[in-house]
Amino acid sequence: MKFPPKIFELMRYTFYFFLAFTFLLSCKDDNDDISQSTESLEIEEFVWERLNYFYYWQQTVPDLADDRFDSQKAYTSYLRQFNGKPDVLFESLLSEEDRFSWIVDDYVALENQLNRVYKTSGMSLILAELGETGGVFAIVRYVLPGSDADDKEIKRGDIFYSVNNELMTTDNYSDLLDSENENFSIQLAQINGNVLNPTGVSVNLVKSVFQENTVHKYEVIEIDNQKVGYLMYNGFTADSETNLTNVLSEFSAEGIDHFVIDLRYNRGGRISVAIKLASMITGQFNDALFVQDQHNEKRSSWNENYLFEAQDVHLNMDKIYVITSSSTASASEVLINGLDPYIDVILIGDTTSGKNVGSYTIYDWIDNDGTKNPNHNWAMQPIALKIANSQGFAEFEKGLAADHILLESISNLGTIGAIDEPLFEKTLEVMGVLTPQPLRNDQLNRQKIPFKVLKPLEKNFMHVDLPKQLRFKTYRKHQEKNSDLE
Repeated sequence: MKFPPKIFELMRYTFYFFLAFTFLLSCKDDNDDISQSTESLEIEEFVWERLNYFYYWQQTVPDLADDRFDSQKAYTSYLRQFNGKPDVLFESLLSEEDRFSWIVDDYVALENQLNRVYKTSGMSLILAELGETGGVFAIVRYVLPGSDADDKEIKRGDIFYSVNNELMTTDNYSDLLDSENENFSIQLAQINGNVLNPTGVSVNLVKSVFQENTVHKYEVIEIDNQKVGYLMYNGFTADSETNLTNVLSEFSAEGIDHFVIDLRYNRGGRISVAIKLASMITGQFNDALFVQDQHNEKRSSWNENYLFEAQDVHLNMDKIYVITSSSTASASEVLINGLDPYIDVILIGDTTSGKNVGSYTIYDWIDNDGTKNPNHNWAMQPIALKIANSQGFAEFEKGLAADHILLESISNLGTIGAIDEPLFEKTLEVMGVLTPQPLRNDQLNRQKIPFKVLKPLEKNFMHVDLPKQLRFKTYRKHQEKNSDLE
């Protein structure tokens, strides 16, 4: 059948238009698929992009490579594997060297955690396993003043083996101790030799939101006309700065001859607080290099030097004594490592944790004003930098070794700050103000303690405040640091 030329031309244009319209619809559908997929994966996209941008080990993780994806479609397809599981994606992208990065689905809880604000009954615990039985018991290493545990007269060295009359095991102890239930009970016990004996005493406790004062204890002790300033400090928090200043001001007014800082339970915190404390301990090195940070190769222009800062209070110490344990970590190790090139830093106790890296708190910023994405509350605390001292030394992944080894014995913890508390007593002996005493076997050899100490529930903390001009310039993927930033 033949059509008139004009009708044929009209049909031809209509056919071309139909093809073009179909093609446009197809392209639109494809783009919508990518766009919609990306939108539904915004948390996963946040995780990948910020790790690609900040992560210290980015260049050694194949799936974080800048050229990992050859198209938006490949990128979206990759993220789809982790749809609804941003934490799984996060864990899959961590380096084997990384022991410390973490992610949360509630950044308010993260902020509180970093500031030592949490729901607690007030007990800081050591957890140990009962031989090969699978049973677990807890030893109270200290109690937060003013907490419910303090009110109920729980004290350092108390032992419990059961929560709400349920025996603790390696399978359930974390759930029992981290339960959201505010009201709970603990069943006490005593250690006799290698045997754990229940006492029949049960204590009812209540968890409440509590902010820890990390300046846990301080005092000036005079022995043979020598004044010793003792400070147990459990976290480098911003809120502790005023207390630190007051304590060191008192030590300065007392004219102390020796300074002991007990960091055995200090898992870190803000590097800015470590700088301030180091500056107050000394005072004779103002504006000298304290520590320096090292980012990944892509962010090397962010590397920064941190100097000793002039403070109103300073002790001018040329030697300090630091009580350490395997829980001494992060900013605590920065303090030790940063001071070491300048003064004698004598370590008494055990090898430290070995956390020579720091992190930023990373939110899903959606603009240059630092607005957080209102669609979710996820945030990350990824390792973003390594911290070296003024001599460039940062290689203490295996910890900083104690100069005088003495392991804390769970069967004889002693009273914090008392001169007969084993680690403080040893410190006083090292400085020469006490006569050395013979050591017990359980202090000399960990293997002679019949209980295996379990991994702590707490995280290691060391974080650096991300400068605002860097913080809010990273809300779009692959943006580089602007040249006008200082």
